[in-house]
Amino acid sequence: MSRYRGPRIKLIRRLKNLPGLTKYRRVDREKEKKSRYRIRLEEKQKLRFHYGLTDRQLLQYVRIARRAKGSTGQVLLQLLEMRLDNIIFRLGMALTIPGARQLVNHRHILVNGCMVDIPSYRCKPQDIITIKDQQRSRNIINQNRDLSKKYQERSKLISKRIINRKKILFFLFKKHEMKHKVPFHLTLDSSQYKGVVNRIIDSTRIGLNINELLVIEYFSRRA
Repeated sequence: MSRYRGPRIKLIRRLKNLPGLTKYRRVDREKEKKSRYRIRLEEKQKLRFHYGLTDRQLLQYVRIARRAKGSTGQVLLQLLEMRLDNIIFRLGMALTIPGARQLVNHRHILVNGCMVDIPSYRCKPQDIITIKDQQRSRNIINQNRDLSKKYQERSKLISKRIINRKKILFFLFKKHEMKHKVPFHLTLDSSQYKGVVNRIIDSTRIGLNINELLVIEYFSRRA
């Protein structure tokens, strides 16, 4: 799968906060007028980079959501949230979605006891997510947890000023926000390195600041 390998901070400047991509957070100091097309494009880009998708992949999800029952926007978000790499991220086994994707690609993850190395695998209710019973796999998860604990202990707000082309951009790195909370639709047994998908997530609890209807409108001519 093609992935975005460019600088992440540039995306945060343009698209604001994307928790699945990076923990840096930006405080918006400027307001500017935007065209309707640009507004839809930015919402699409937020969704795309947060979940680490290509335009073609996101378009396929929109087409699936259109054929499903219910609100197309809500179904789209639920489809993306039930991806295996996102479930790993939500369980706290990785700090970002790209990190979770790497765990899946390197065959560290089992679903219902079977090896799964496809990040886009769609999890279902009652699926059991576990770590391969090898010391190397568990060490990786433990390292991610230890790093997360260090961020929790240092809860100071750090502000950085980056001067670029005579503009001052303010970035906030809220380390206390990295304290991980497992969503209600998942259950985590950290001692057994096991997570359970209880149900499909309610789209209102996703926590991503995005207007999914604008994404649907952006793809309306292609879907």
